[in-house]
Amino acid sequence: MFRLWYWYISRIDAENEVIFMNYGYEDPSEDIKLDKEDESNRYSIQLYHRLAAAVNLKDKSVLEIGCGRGGGLAYVAKTFSPSQALGIDLEKRAVNFANKHHQLEMVQFKQGDAQKIPVEADSYDALLNVESSHRYLDMRAFISEVSRVLKNGGHFLYTDFRYPHEMEELREILNSGDFTLIEEQMINNNVIEALNLDSQRRESLVKKLMPGVLRKSALNFAGVSNTETYKQIESGELVYYVFIMQKSAKAA
Repeated sequence: MFRLWYWYISRIDAENEVIFMNYGYEDPSEDIKLDKEDESNRYSIQLYHRLAAAVNLKDKSVLEIGCGRGGGLAYVAKTFSPSQALGIDLEKRAVNFANKHHQLEMVQFKQGDAQKIPVEADSYDALLNVESSHRYLDMRAFISEVSRVLKNGGHFLYTDFRYPHEMEELREILNSGDFTLIEEQMINNNVIEALNLDSQRRESLVKKLMPGVLRKSALNFAGVSNTETYKQIESGELVYYVFIMQKSAKAA
């Protein structure tokens, strides 16, 4: 389903309007200054900002797994000044788009599998994973790979949703990866606030890009207000968390 979505967007998004695919984040106490070109994607960008601002990324090497069309990593690179940034995604079309659209000197994108990350061990200071892991077939393999590719003392900046009954297993898997938990926060309210503020734009984009027969599914996929996905996040039937973790300096 997700590959079909990427394929379809790659064909029809002639104006490059679909740069982000996460549900977003809004904290009324924060006032993040954005470039004019980024303003339309404010709420999705703010989810990346929430993670990236948790640690110092200046002059660090940053890896994103599940980078999609690259907007989040490009924002992190522009805003937090890492020395290098690599985005990896399973879908080749998304990677091709990202390399063409985000031409920043320190940023590159390549195709790869989250459960077998194509980089050397102990090679990155920080690893981002944003609203992607719920699609992975083997979460344990992913976390093992995160632990492998991070340098000792490196940070795992992670956010995603699950059903409540899945959280105990998720925490157990995260704890298996030689990590120290720095922060854990449920952000359902922040996500819902972002969707409320962004629903009109999302709905307009769906109606512009999607044929009528696909619109209902696309609106739900986009988390537009009053869709089933929106209601699940609002009610807590889905729980959305941020985890900030650090690889143990003693890890092998």
